[in-house]
Amino acid sequence: MQPRNMSMSGVVDLAAVKAAQEAKAKAEQARAQAAREGGAGAISPADLVIDVDEAGFENDVLQRSAEVPVVIDFWAEWCQPCKQLSPVLERLAVEYNGRFLLAKIDVDANQMLMQQFGVQGIPAVFAVVAGQALPLFQGAAGEAQIRQTLDQLVQVAEQRFGLTGLVVDPEAEPGGAPAAPERPAGPHDGLLEAAVQALDSGDLGGAIQAYRNVLNEDPANEEAKLGLAQAELLQRVQGADPQRVRRDAAEKPSDVQAQIAAADLDLVGGHVEDAFGRLIETVARTAGDDRDAVRVRLLELFEVVGPEDPRVIAARRALARALF
Repeated sequence: MQPRNMSMSGVVDLAAVKAAQEAKAKAEQARAQAAREGGAGAISPADLVIDVDEAGFENDVLQRSAEVPVVIDFWAEWCQPCKQLSPVLERLAVEYNGRFLLAKIDVDANQMLMQQFGVQGIPAVFAVVAGQALPLFQGAAGEAQIRQTLDQLVQVAEQRFGLTGLVVDPEAEPGGAPAAPERPAGPHDGLLEAAVQALDSGDLGGAIQAYRNVLNEDPANEEAKLGLAQAELLQRVQGADPQRVRRDAAEKPSDVQAQIAAADLDLVGGHVEDAFGRLIETVARTAGDDRDAVRVRLLELFEVVGPEDPRVIAARRALARALF
């Protein structure tokens, strides 16, 4: 029931890696089938706005976020700004025609979810995309701002995670959305699921070993490679004193290990460009074994973020310029 990866802000979620690989094909298949069958398999516009509680959060939000961005509206009956914002979100959910799903959470009845998302006041609006929680805005924002935020969310969901949304049919019966088709089990699904569970429980050593076991049998397994890179990153920063690491990096710009440690912290904190930029600058002013150590760490961080991420593509070009 806990929102996956809320403690790893900015780091690509392991569940998101798997979801991103499957979601685009699933969504495009659904749209193609709906087009062939005149809307069969589509959902009703009424199903684009749902009430969610703690018991249903896993199915209604986390799992659905592998198909479509889920926008969460934290509200309460006594909250006057909520009464202004919620109708706008509900109307836009229908207008956007399946590009996002709106989940309404009553904070009075779901205090645990409110705490897990770190909600300080309501109304508060978050999104969950392929298992990753993202804060959107707080307070009764204007409709122009809301539209701009939703447009950005939909664009990121489609470009980075392949989520093309749900098929909506005005003639469909409310509540009649079909269950997602079962994906055939892969030969390493058990080990991969064990690795994700180990990550969720904080057992980084167990997660690392599980991913290595997969790679021993299937060296090209992309999910295992990405998972191993993330787990090793989290293990490296575990127990680090952020203030000391950043002070050392600032005071010792020529200390390669200090810059590498700071870059790890940058990435875990969600400062992807800062992490890449720090290491590329270090590559440019080092040589020999020092330069190679920085280059290798930078390539490892590329694995964490994902090779298709625009920030990785730009950083690879910058690295090539620094090296040659």
